[in-house]
Amino acid sequence: MRIWFKIFKDNHLMQDAVIEDESDETRTHKIFRALEQACYEFDLGKPIWLDATVAEFKRHAKARFYQDNFVEEIAFDFLEIHVIEE
Repeated sequence: MRIWFKIFKDNHLMQDAVIEDESDETRTHKIFRALEQACYEFDLGKPIWLDATVAEFKRHAKARFYQDNFVEEIAFDFLEIHVIEE
């Protein structure tokens, strides 16, 4: 599984990272572990999965985490997660 994480500010890509996970874990565990890894790499607190975020991710294998998803203040508009290969 390959997951692409992107940070956007003013419609510009500021940072990105691709996390690969070839373990035998479940899809959910892979996604949570990759999100944790990306947040560590970007020096961010882990975002909260709101109901709308989960629904969007289920529909499109892609979701955006806005300020509402983070406890601390963020210096960008949103963090996007996108499964690019299963």
